[in-house]
Amino acid sequence: MNRVALIASSFLPRFGGVERHVLEVSRGLRDRGYEVTIWAVDQGDEVPSSVDGIQLRYLPCPLPARDLGSLVSFLRRLPAAIRAWRRAVRTDRPQILNVQCFGPNGVYATVLSRLCGIPLVYSAHGETSGDADDVFTSSRLIRRALAAGIRRSSAITACSRFAADDLLRFAARTPPVHIVFNGVDRSPPRPATMPPLPSRFIAAVGRLVPNKGFGELIAAFAPVAAEDGDVGLVIAGDGPDRQRLQELTDRHGLTQQVRLLGQLSAGQVHQLLQHAEMLVVPSHVEAFGIAILEGWRAGAPVIATSRGGTAEFVQDTVNGLLVDPFDAAALSTAMRSLLRDPVGAAHLARAGSAAFGPFTWDAVADRYQAVLDRALGANGPSRPRSPSRFPRRHGGD
Repeated sequence: MNRVALIASSFLPRFGGVERHVLEVSRGLRDRGYEVTIWAVDQGDEVPSSVDGIQLRYLPCPLPARDLGSLVSFLRRLPAAIRAWRRAVRTDRPQILNVQCFGPNGVYATVLSRLCGIPLVYSAHGETSGDADDVFTSSRLIRRALAAGIRRSSAITACSRFAADDLLRFAARTPPVHIVFNGVDRSPPRPATMPPLPSRFIAAVGRLVPNKGFGELIAAFAPVAAEDGDVGLVIAGDGPDRQRLQELTDRHGLTQQVRLLGQLSAGQVHQLLQHAEMLVVPSHVEAFGIAILEGWRAGAPVIATSRGGTAEFVQDTVNGLLVDPFDAAALSTAMRSLLRDPVGAAHLARAGSAAFGPFTWDAVADRYQAVLDRALGANGPSRPRSPSRFPRRHGGD
């Protein structure tokens, strides 16, 4: 039985797109004969020791920064981090490492791969283009570490060709790249109790960060609301941008028509989308866009950002509408067109439901198994060496 460690930038109790992806891939690989452990960055949360029978480890991943206080903190925390990573590799004995979304987890996994001779596969989720904190621009250490991780990898998976191509900013050449689109459960989640909703509304779903484009959506919705006072805008999700979005709502005089619902369960999101006039995904850039699949599954017509990887699976005017989120007039026009043409909106929704079929977690797991099997075969049987030391840091951030 092959042993793999999926090394995630984040995991439970946080649960967004990357965390869901890691969980479903772990389940799929386990069902295909892999012995799976999940190693995630320790972020100080209260965490479980396993999920669905899969072992979890939360590992410290301190990184240095330029200011003296951060450097002192890093040096103080580094010995414990080294011990934790050594213990993980000695206990779990992974034959292959799979970095899921590169961050501090990728820095440590790359070093571990080199020291222990364990093959590395890197799975890109669009973090280089869509990171809310823009860390790949601000941190020279992370940029250098990512380049080293790409060079070290036996293979790369990416959630879209757009995400794969963006890696070329950091490394002139990459190992073989395999495009593995995201998935969703074929069956919808269980129904859940919902807060009261408007009789007619446009829906948006996602973490409340600037890159998701909800500010642009509110601005584009203002003229739509001025023409049709019966339609509302409901945004589900939470995050650091909530206060700014509420202030923007008030500034546009939309307090009665825009609702920020906060975090919803999967069942609540499905019901929200089932009752919505449409789903709008207005991200500044979207490497893939799982919300689109959720909209298709719920039978909602979808308006999606034209920036990023969405055009690789959304056909404009066929199973969705692609719009530049920075073009407020175009976004307003797209929303008006679906509100005014329910027959056309229903046709778009049916086409989306038909397109949703291939995007399953089983298909994702099959692709991962093929990539990992090939990487293991290319590197031969792997017996991890004990990590006797971690290399010294090369330069600051």
